[in-house]
Amino acid sequence: MRLIRGFAGKVAGAVFAVLMLIFILTMAPWDKITTGTAVGKVNGRPIDVRAYEAEVQRATEVRQRESSENVGLDDQQAIRNEVWDQFVTAELLESQYRDRNVRVSDDEVVDALRTSPLPQFLREPEFQTKGQFDLAKYQKWLTSSVAQQFLPQLELEYRDQLERAKLFRTVTADVYLSDPAIWERYRDEHETAKIDLAAIVPRTAVPDSSVTVSPAEIDAWYQKHKTDLNRPRTIYTSFVAVSRLADASDTAAALARAEGVRKEIVGGAPFAEVAKRESADTVSGNKGGDLGEWTRGAFDPAFDSVAFSIKLNETSEPVRTQFGYHIIQVTSRNGKKAKGRHVLIPIEVTGKHRDRLDAQADSLDKLAAEQLDPAALDTVARALRLQVGKAKPLPDGGKMQIGMLTLPDAGAWASTAKVGQVSSIIETPFAMYLFRVDSIHPAGVPTLADAKDEVTEAVRNEKKKAQARALGQDLLKRIDGGATLAQAADSLKLPHEVYGPFTRINSPIQDPLVTGAAFALPSGKHSGLIDTKDGLYLLQVLERTPADSAAFTKELQQARARANQEARQERVQNYVAGLRSTAKIVDNRSKLLQTRGQTQGS
Repeated sequence: MRLIRGFAGKVAGAVFAVLMLIFILTMAPWDKITTGTAVGKVNGRPIDVRAYEAEVQRATEVRQRESSENVGLDDQQAIRNEVWDQFVTAELLESQYRDRNVRVSDDEVVDALRTSPLPQFLREPEFQTKGQFDLAKYQKWLTSSVAQQFLPQLELEYRDQLERAKLFRTVTADVYLSDPAIWERYRDEHETAKIDLAAIVPRTAVPDSSVTVSPAEIDAWYQKHKTDLNRPRTIYTSFVAVSRLADASDTAAALARAEGVRKEIVGGAPFAEVAKRESADTVSGNKGGDLGEWTRGAFDPAFDSVAFSIKLNETSEPVRTQFGYHIIQVTSRNGKKAKGRHVLIPIEVTGKHRDRLDAQADSLDKLAAEQLDPAALDTVARALRLQVGKAKPLPDGGKMQIGMLTLPDAGAWASTAKVGQVSSIIETPFAMYLFRVDSIHPAGVPTLADAKDEVTEAVRNEKKKAQARALGQDLLKRIDGGATLAQAADSLKLPHEVYGPFTRINSPIQDPLVTGAAFALPSGKHSGLIDTKDGLYLLQVLERTPADSAAFTKELQQARARANQEARQERVQNYVAGLRSTAKIVDNRSKLLQTRGQTQGS
């Protein structure tokens, strides 16, 4: 407040909200708050739980305002992690300001405050003239009485930004890329390769029947690789699921409704009125079903097939696509382009199926009310005639998986639940789930009994990999004998695929060894076997197009500016990561959340 005095005027409510956001963001828990429970520590300096929770609450409210859906448990966990990272980074940088004697003068703050508005202010209608930000309006507002009460918070925000800028300028002062280094980056962005890639993945290329695993081999592998099995706290769960997918009765009901809609239109009802009332495609429905002009192939093949074959202005029979049933009218066609409109009737749970599903949901709610009774899940299963399934082992902090399906919120719930506790209903578009925590294995090396399946699979895969190498040598021998990779792979019934053209920086191949080989070989040459942790690969370069050195010369100035900026950003990221790697960070959040979850569950 001492920097700028005598402000008067008023501010829009939206600007007030922006300033409140800044106020929360610039709360300094590391030295402004000294009481309360610490949610953690950074190099011995506490982060107060109240400040942390306040920022989590603010971030959650912002996320909720920006999203059309409720913020779930997974979203809340992500927000908590983001806020935690912000607090940790802020404390680490604060320590660097002290150690490096980074200082920002009052005059620097005032100048930045007047001439460099925060991004939030640039978008405010209060400061717009003919759709453009008006600096004069902003500076006039700075002299208002309402602005005066927020200046301390604004000062903190600007001081923090200026301190960061000064620190990062010091950190990146020596960053400058030579022209050869810039050329290397340019080449990575512009040189392309097209390859044929054969993959020999032992897990799938070698059948289980060809490999036997003995108890002695399992024990020997476990004794040799114990430390490799070290794992985080792991949660084992069971579940029941009630499907929410539409069935044959729902499909029949949707078809009957679509036929009724068509009958109404054919009978003389205005298409636009019916579409506005009935169509599940709200975008076109609000425009009377109008789809505008589209090119053949833009829509579902079944839709296009009818749209490009019916007579103009004819009302089609119901057309089934992945979205439901469509009633289509085409008003004009010209080659591969058409204009028209439609009514979409979705296939959704309805009628007796909806009643049955609602009853099952009520039963899930009632029978799962005793959340600390492990038998509740079995009671639900018997009452609703459901199977009790097993989810995949859940590493602490991970997401719940059932087969290939990843479920929202269930992992976040399980991480704070007790053994035997039953969840509330976890809903997805496809099913409703109820979970139970069966056991929790602490972090560390599991016993052989607990890890037997994992160890057996590891031994089997090692044996499979030996057989896969023999298969790879056979593939290589055929190529050396004059066959193309495609011919050799096809003769051995090995999968192969053509990729590209692609550059080094947008390679579709995840393994860097494979990508490196693609750009190290001339056109027509093959790589030999590339041994990776995922399997064996062999590639043949079909095309190589070098980067254009003449184009590089023309673009050098812009490329230099961009490359140096990117290098400085990378230096800052590595610098902050280095601070984190050497810092002593104590994170008590999981303990506090578990305590809270257990308290609520008891």
